[in-house]
Amino acid sequence: MRIGARARIKSLLGPEGQTEIGSNTRPMDPLKFRDSRKYTERVSEAAKQTGETEAMVVMSGTILSVPAVVACFEFEYMAGSMGSVVGERFTRGVQAAIANRSPFICVAASGGARMQESLFSLMQMAKTTAILAELSEAGLPFISILTDPTMGGVSASFAFMGDVVIAEPNALIGFAGPRVIEQTVREKLPEGFQRAEFLLEKGAIDMVVDRRELQRELAELLALLTRQPAEAVSRHS
Repeated sequence: MRIGARARIKSLLGPEGQTEIGSNTRPMDPLKFRDSRKYTERVSEAAKQTGETEAMVVMSGTILSVPAVVACFEFEYMAGSMGSVVGERFTRGVQAAIANRSPFICVAASGGARMQESLFSLMQMAKTTAILAELSEAGLPFISILTDPTMGGVSASFAFMGDVVIAEPNALIGFAGPRVIEQTVREKLPEGFQRAEFLLEKGAIDMVVDRRELQRELAELLALLTRQPAEAVSRHS
């Protein structure tokens, strides 16, 4: 079962000291794009359905007393597609993590790049990977959490760049979908292909963690990666 970005953040961050990052950014339509409907109409409908202004929410706070910046995709907002605002919010989140000397965590749930923004969307693949290079140069960890689904331009850019890559059980993870691949190669794919457990078996990800255990697992990883005392984690056992 998929959960929204704010519900996810609530499950990870403590209730106090949360600060939202990049919420003042809004989608634009420089291409005046239209398919069967205007892009602006799709954006308005997505905002009305989700209560969000874009497909990503970024929040700083603490995970069992360990400081962190967390970015979460909102899949119900245009299938969590990555456009220019998602890329900007992601970037601002990483910049905040660098400024505060905090780890950065991203919870992905996305169909990929937002086609209605064309090259502006594809540019976010380079933008997000470039800012993560700055995070790495600052000596700060990035933990990538892949949920169902993590596909397309998101999986092909920052999703696998984590110092630790975690997936939820049975999450669909890949670039093109399995039906597209089967139609292209004209072969039947292995059982469980592109699912989290298959990727773990092949060494593409590091861990598969149930969301009910995710907060504690993250706190332990962050305490280890940042060399912080783990007493706070122990107190919440």
